[in-house]
Amino acid sequence: MTKSKSFVQNLIKQLRFGSSRDRQGEDDLEEIAAKEQKLIQFETLVEATNNFHPNNKLGQGGFGPVYKGKLKDGRVIAVKKLSLYSKQGRKEFMTEAKLLARVQHRNVVNLLGYCVHGSEKLLVYEYVMNESLDKLLFTESSRRGELDWKRRYDIIFGIARGLQYLHVDSHNVIIHRDIKASNILLDDKWVPKIADFGMARLFPEDQTHVNTRVAGTNGYMAPEYVMHGHLSAKADVFSFGVLVLELISGQRNSSFTSFMDAENLLDWAYKLYKKGRSLEIMDPTLASSADPDQVTMCIQIGLLCTQGDPHLRPTMPRVVLILSKRPGNLEEPTRPGIPGSRYRRSRRTSASSSIVGTSGTSGASDSYALTTNTTGTITATATATATANEVASSSSPISRRYDNRGKRPIEG
Repeated sequence: MTKSKSFVQNLIKQLRFGSSRDRQGEDDLEEIAAKEQKLIQFETLVEATNNFHPNNKLGQGGFGPVYKGKLKDGRVIAVKKLSLYSKQGRKEFMTEAKLLARVQHRNVVNLLGYCVHGSEKLLVYEYVMNESLDKLLFTESSRRGELDWKRRYDIIFGIARGLQYLHVDSHNVIIHRDIKASNILLDDKWVPKIADFGMARLFPEDQTHVNTRVAGTNGYMAPEYVMHGHLSAKADVFSFGVLVLELISGQRNSSFTSFMDAENLLDWAYKLYKKGRSLEIMDPTLASSADPDQVTMCIQIGLLCTQGDPHLRPTMPRVVLILSKRPGNLEEPTRPGIPGSRYRRSRRTSASSSIVGTSGTSGASDSYALTTNTTGTITATATATATANEVASSSSPISRRYDNRGKRPIEG
């Protein structure tokens, strides 16, 4: 038996949670990890982090604390240390270990290895020097000025390419489910890397969507996902569109300060777009570096990605093509989706070449048990027969029950 094979069997033995869903994919993980040889000794990580010294702590998430370390070969690493009391973290550990074992892309964070030592369970990543995007974008510090327009455009483009890889080019179709500013890391060359795959889902190749428990972050989740648990790649596209508009405006969608009686950042951007005044949402710090045509194009892309009807949102390969080719004419976006609102399928045909449709069933039956934690994230158990033609009306009891703070998704 190989060293890696023995490690994975030990990992799986210690991570049996009693749920049949938790045990799904264990055979796949064993097979993948045996090939990838990604075992790192616990003693190596103790030495690299100075015994997980508080001075080396980078942050704390639902998974557990994250520490900075340095290996003997000079590589700087980030070590996610599973909290011993976190059921959520155990689920995330298995999910990340499985999904990232074979993922290799410039715009996706690189998982270097795994470690299990008694009750200690750790994931080891490359260290990304400039930390997360939200720490630079949503701050009044001098560092915000480092995000000039060229860097923001490159970040938009890099995230788009990372999502194209996950949705189309990776070994399995992966839906991230939690694309947001705090899950985008920036390296020393400002290359964006999609991180935190604890909520991600493998997507069946023969299905257009799946119905699942809702878990995500306020302000980034697509309305059909919030209202019905209806998950497809278009949910990630919606989150990407929100992030594009946040990068351009420098404002959080979830804590948006109202302008023009707009409900949120998306609504504000759309109203200005319809008046031919899109550039008014631009972060004032970009005035000296922005390319107005490029900014206008990106605003339109953001609005196309956040349309209420998921069938009208472009795919990520289409977004990458638009960003690389800078076409003269784009489709006209329809109103952005807002959880609790109703949409109707558009009859327009001009956009059909850029949209991949998905089938649905007529009618919907929904039952929700929704909680909102103090960090502003949403957990809901959804039993749904999803419809592709409409989302629940604004009278839905969950349409407005969430606050504006925090970052981390938590499943029940």
